[in-house]
Amino acid sequence: MSPLKQAVRPDSLTPGKEAELFERTVPRGLVHRSAVSEVLLTGLRPSGRDKYHIGAQWARGHCYYGPVAGRWHDPMLLGESIRQAGLLLAHEALGIPLDHRFLTQSTSFEMTEKGARLAGAPADIVLCVKLRDIRCRGAYVSSFALDVLAHRGGELMGRGQAASDCVGPAVYRRLRGARAEARPSYTLIRAVQPELVGRLSEFDVVLGRSEVEDAEGLGDVHLLRVDASHPVLFDHPVDHVPGMLLLEAARQAALAALGLPRGLLVGCEATFERYVEFDSPCLVSAGKPTTDAEGRRTLTVQFHQSGSVAATCEVSILDGENTPDTPGGPA
Repeated sequence: MSPLKQAVRPDSLTPGKEAELFERTVPRGLVHRSAVSEVLLTGLRPSGRDKYHIGAQWARGHCYYGPVAGRWHDPMLLGESIRQAGLLLAHEALGIPLDHRFLTQSTSFEMTEKGARLAGAPADIVLCVKLRDIRCRGAYVSSFALDVLAHRGGELMGRGQAASDCVGPAVYRRLRGARAEARPSYTLIRAVQPELVGRLSEFDVVLGRSEVEDAEGLGDVHLLRVDASHPVLFDHPVDHVPGMLLLEAARQAALAALGLPRGLLVGCEATFERYVEFDSPCLVSAGKPTTDAEGRRTLTVQFHQSGSVAATCEVSILDGENTPDTPGGPA
């Protein structure tokens, strides 16, 4: 992942012009959330062919994606905003029925340190979204992708993308077979120490201790820890490990491997080969990091299950302890 580059600000993104995008949350069903409190999106407006402006508001505090080192919004909020934007447009713009299921192939986001800064009010984010690679099978869209530019105060502060397949209920049942009704075990493995992965409570830790040795060539290794009672990571019943839990596990694995529990996530790029299932252990391995001229430390985290790699995530972290304060905060 390369550092985020500035882009020309769209003429429509002028201060005050997007205010109507932040009046209320969108219906929770359109972003596949049970709790209204977990809906980040607040408005939708077409802006051209297959182009849309979507409002997202990030509170100064969140029960899970809370402030990082007391200075930044959690950039994972951008990842969740992109996830919700894809679902919203799938139903509202592409006409995909609410009972269809989505199989995410890839997702990524990157964010500037300045854009993540906490201020004296919630962050109003405008997502400029372009739909692409729209394919149909029969009457419905079967796959699509989206590119996202995120603006705060009219300035570019992040970008991302996502690509998904979508199938109807009957096809999904055939694909999943007996696992279509799978639910996680309520027997939890022992968590790593929360302070090693930027968390205050063991309840929020998604990595467990592993007996696997580095001699197997996997690098720093943990077990994926899945707690189905978590109200954010398991907002509603699912038959596989949620993608956002995997992104969080990749972040926690990177923080632990780097020894930077207060580090700021500034980039995340994930590809999913298949679902991570509930019925067998999943190993989370972090590779060797590289450091660029701007101090971003990047490493690859892999999820190993049943003898193969189920997902891969490249994570970039800034050292939160050695990042200077920016006078005036975000624009």
